[in-house]
Amino acid sequence: MHTNKTIYTIMKPISLVPPASIHATIQLPSSKSICNRALIINALSQNHAQLRNLSDCDDTRVLISALQDMPDTIDIGAAGTAMRFLTAYLSVNEGTHLLTGTPRMQQRPIGILANALREAGAHIEYAGKEGYPPLRITGSRLTHNEITLPGNVSSQYISALLMIGPALPDGLKLTLTGTVISRPYIDLTLELMQAFGAHAQWSDEHQLYVEPHPYQAPASYYIESDWSAASYWYEICALMPEAEIELPGLFRKSLQGDARVARLFSALGVETRYENDKVLLTKSDIKTSRMEYDFINQPDLAQTFVVTCALLDVPFRFSGLQSLKIKETDRMAALIKEMKKLGYVLNETDGSILSWNGERCIPDARPAIDTYEDHRMAMAFAPACIIVDNLFINNPQVVSKSYPHYWDDLRQAGFNIEAEP
Repeated sequence: MHTNKTIYTIMKPISLVPPASIHATIQLPSSKSICNRALIINALSQNHAQLRNLSDCDDTRVLISALQDMPDTIDIGAAGTAMRFLTAYLSVNEGTHLLTGTPRMQQRPIGILANALREAGAHIEYAGKEGYPPLRITGSRLTHNEITLPGNVSSQYISALLMIGPALPDGLKLTLTGTVISRPYIDLTLELMQAFGAHAQWSDEHQLYVEPHPYQAPASYYIESDWSAASYWYEICALMPEAEIELPGLFRKSLQGDARVARLFSALGVETRYENDKVLLTKSDIKTSRMEYDFINQPDLAQTFVVTCALLDVPFRFSGLQSLKIKETDRMAALIKEMKKLGYVLNETDGSILSWNGERCIPDARPAIDTYEDHRMAMAFAPACIIVDNLFINNPQVVSKSYPHYWDDLRQAGFNIEAEP
């Protein structure tokens, strides 16, 4: 049972000491990706569905607050998903709103989405730097229903446009040019739209069509647990000498692209057993000698695998990481810098590939991992304490963005976590 006394409210660095073994049942947060899509879709269908198992993470809370209150100025903080989804949502709803966020959010590009919406007839102005938040959006009737986007842009731009498709008078024809990345997230959006009564599907490999058919929400909708959050428990299982971890609310047939984590970790010594409404993680003797993978469809798993493979002494080459540069931080640069503190020299190629060929350097005697306002940096590096002594995590409260109870759950599993005095 989670309490309000969570360590993530403490700004001081924390030290972590692992248990000798782990036998734990961990109640993961619900999927942020599903929560935030369901909230927008439900709002577009007049909030008729009862959304069950909503996440209490920062990104979901700011979206709930914005949709309920609809103030003149909507500050979504560091929630990139909320920024993108609300840009489209506000474009088709009455009123004028200023949509803004943190200084880092104001450095994250939004021009491709804003310009696509403008093409469709939306009234969007840049209140600051051209192509970046904050945005001044006046809701209107969007009259142009054909939009073309590069397929290699953030899938959240594509999802934002798809979700408002049923509200457009002539529906939406969306054409994606070139290579389409993060396809599982687009499919997730389509499946959720269909669950809420929309008629939306791929017309062919590069074109999507949404009929001008209003949403018809179900009475209730249950949101499954978060496979991205599960990845840190897979990492813990891989690094621990002895572990058995039960994760309720995860399913073999998941809507989430990050469910691929189960298959990927089978090469790193973690066996997944699916049982009705949960998965059970146990150790296996399998360990690959080298790992190569294209993370184009699962970019949020990259940090987990970089840290795990290096600590298991498994050289790797991970491609498809170009979107990491525009996340909460430049995750590629952050990984290179922080892994060096642990004694590992990574190489970046073409802004999209991270590799480690076994090269080592002298590690810090007391490594303190910087988190760069990025929840996934904190969560991916924390399990490193199983291998690395005297590990510290700076600004541990960043986990509230997607997994507020992460430190509580580590403690429950037997980790000793102390804030620096």
